[in-house]
Amino acid sequence: MPLSDIINVEKQLAFYGAYHSNKINVLIHVVCVPLIVWSFQALVAPLPVPSFFPAYHHVVNNYMVFDVNYATVMGVVYLAYYFMLEPIAALLYTPMMTVTVLTATAFSQRPGFTSQAIAVHAFSWIAQFAGHGFAEGRAPALLDNLLGAVVLAPFFVHLEVLFHLGYRPTMQKRINNAIGVEITKIRKADGEKRRKTQ
Repeated sequence: MPLSDIINVEKQLAFYGAYHSNKINVLIHVVCVPLIVWSFQALVAPLPVPSFFPAYHHVVNNYMVFDVNYATVMGVVYLAYYFMLEPIAALLYTPMMTVTVLTATAFSQRPGFTSQAIAVHAFSWIAQFAGHGFAEGRAPALLDNLLGAVVLAPFFVHLEVLFHLGYRPTMQKRINNAIGVEITKIRKADGEKRRKTQ
């Protein structure tokens, strides 16, 4: 995929939205995607980092801790990509990612956090697969584009909420139209596959 497509927010969201057009499935993702990000960050936060990482530790309170760790790196990389896609929406998402990183890091320093984080992570993935199977009626996007689906998911649900609140209606309309085109292409391809297997 060319770089121009990778940083084209409307193309990326049209791809992701084509797999998330059912309202129930979207609602499941709005709830579960942030939990997946948070629990994953909690699991990677305590992992050893390379020696060239700066050693910095700051306790905000009992529930928020900042360390230079893999959770922080993940947050920075995700935000950098989102700023390339849609700067204003990314700016509005920055507090959410910041809180996610800080709380995940603090949680990772508690006894027994691993089993709890794994439970949250597993439950959220199962709920999303159920949403795709029973509500959406089709496989999730990660089966076609793993990296794109995993990285785009938090920003997609963030924009879903923003669109619901009236953010950039013209852009939303264009994306919805593109999603319709993508769904038609996918259904056509699925139909051709079924005919070939008959």
